[in-house]
Amino acid sequence: MNRFVILTVDGLSQGAAFAAFALALVLIWRATRIVNFAQGAMAVAAAYVGYTVTQHTNNYWLGLAAALVAGLLIGAVIERGLMRFVSHTNPLNAVIVALGLALFIEAFVAFLYGTDQRAVSNPFSHDFTFVGGTNGFALPSSYDVFVYVSVFAMVAGLMLLFGRTRLGLRLRASAFAPEVSRLLGVNVARMRTVGWALAAVAGALAAMVILPTSPSGITPTAMDQVFVIAFTAAVLGGLDSPVGAVVGGLSIGVILSYVTGYWSPDAPRVATLLLLLAVLLIRPNGIFSGMKARHV
Repeated sequence: MNRFVILTVDGLSQGAAFAAFALALVLIWRATRIVNFAQGAMAVAAAYVGYTVTQHTNNYWLGLAAALVAGLLIGAVIERGLMRFVSHTNPLNAVIVALGLALFIEAFVAFLYGTDQRAVSNPFSHDFTFVGGTNGFALPSSYDVFVYVSVFAMVAGLMLLFGRTRLGLRLRASAFAPEVSRLLGVNVARMRTVGWALAAVAGALAAMVILPTSPSGITPTAMDQVFVIAFTAAVLGGLDSPVGAVVGGLSIGVILSYVTGYWSPDAPRVATLLLLLAVLLIRPNGIFSGMKARHV
């Protein structure tokens, strides 16, 4: 029973990080109808900035803040300097550009930092606390609590932004009715830049909470597998649903934790692929997808 609790708590911690990354994909999809295949590379670039600041200042919090600011700037620059000029006449155009961008970012990061694995430190303990001795009830580690708080604080902030502010209303309007929004005086191009910037911040946060627990630490391609898992979470919940991204991320985190603990440490990749195939076959629009309007 204690092992089940440990796997569940650990899975929820991983799932919260996956949810943050899936939310980044959902934000860009809702804003531009693009699946950003460069999201993992953007996140790892921001994480390297945070890693550098932490190494030079010996302060994790400054590194975390630097990574989030770097993510904000990276997202805004990429949208304004590249993605807004991509033709949307063919959906493959944006996919090809995003894939090329991912390769470029990873190669540039490798040029600056090399491809060696580097450990990412943090000020929290990863050890579980047991109530009543080692055979007692397991409580989440301080690192797990940090992940829960940071990710759900971000989710709550985004919910307030989209549901309670004029900026959030403009972002939603620009995503779902860009032509009408332009007629009403909304700067749709600027709103898309804001959407990309917010998504990049979410990706940077996900990288900063995932990489300290990664066996390989931080490398230029460290977030590639995480992208696959987060994409599966976003598809599972529905690419148009932020709530679905959170639920999908938490669900996949728990499932992969059980698969690793009860089956094999090498099985999560296979489990992720099977889950993605199952969702695409059974409910391709995701669990939280709304009903499509019928055109007559």
